[in-house]
Parts: sequence; structure tokens; C-alpha cells
Amino acid sequence: MSSSSGSNAAGKSGRSPVASAPRSGGAERPAGSVKPSGSARTAPKASKSGQGAGKSPRPASSTKGLVRPAPRPRVRRARLVVSKVDTWSVLKLAFLLSVALGIITVVAAVVLWIVLDLTGMFDGINELLGMLGGAGGALNIKDFLSLGQIAIFATIVSVVNVILLTALSVLAALLYNIAAALVGGIGLTLTDD
Repeated sequence: MSSSSGSNAAGKSGRSPVASAPRSGGAERPAGSVKPSGSARTAPKASKSGQGAGKSPRPASSTKGLVRPAPRPRVRRARLVVSKVDTWSVLKLAFLLSVALGIITVVAAVVLWIVLDLTGMFDGINELLGMLGGAGGALNIKDFLSLGQIAIFATIVSVVNVILLTALSVLAALLYNIAAALVGGIGLTLTDD
């Protein structure tokens, strides 16, 4: 009878006598709960690092497709401001350019004189002056405008141009520096091809 009363007591409470006994080494857990195992906790960490489940790690740069369209080249733009001009470099550059212009002037004057002489222009001018003056060809324009005099005159004009152009260029650079200090200079926008 005692065994039947024990089974009735167990049947009424709904627990088995073993399940209600306290466990050693820990708090009592309900009968339906499952203790998480240690391998279940470390499995997600291992798969995150790419060392678990036999999968090879995927590179971070890979995307959905294997073939990517080539990216369009970006046009880089840079906005720069010319805030100061070096007067010494302007002096050197203006001097060299004005010397080149002076040489061109001398050569052009000499070539022009030679072309006028070969075409007979001086003889035509002498005849015209003789008809207007009535002197009858006593006036020769080559006496006043000889090749040497033309070359000397062109050289003097070239030297004056070298001095004036160099001085004016340096003055323009100084004025630009003053104006750029006041208003900010000339803006430039540079782009790639």
C-alpha cells in the first residue's frame, strides 16, 4: 500500500521522485530546461573567424558577381589662386623675350631693306622724288637709307625695346602683387584629361 501511495503522490504532483531531488554542485533547474553545451557557444565564434565548419574565408573585396564593370575614371579638379608673382623670374623672362624680339626686329629690318632693293623700289622712289622736286634725279634715297644705317637704327630701337619691355614687365608684376594682396589674385581651375 505504501508503494501505491508513493506512486499516487508522484502522479499527483506530476514530477518523478528523481527529478525533484536536488542536484549536486549547482542550483536546481526546471525539468524541461536544457543546459547549453560549450561547443554550441564557441561554434558561432569559429564560423565568424572563418576557421570552422570547413568553409574557406571569403575575401572582403568580393561582391555578388565575379565580373565587375570597370569604374569610370573620376575627373579631378583643383582650384588654385595665383596670389603672388615672383618679380625676379618676371625680370629674367621679360628680358629674354625682349632680346629675342629685338633680334627679330633687326633681322626683319635688314631683310626688308634687301627685298626693297632687289625689287627696285628705291629706284622708283628716286624717280618719284625727282618728278616732284624737279631736281632730275640728283636725290638718291640710298644715301639716306643705306643698309648699315637701317641696321644701326633697328639695333637702337631693339635696345630701347629691351629696356622698356623689361621695366614695364617688372612694374606689371609689382602691381599685380599689390592687387592680389588686396583682392585675392587670379583663380585657376585645373582638371585631369
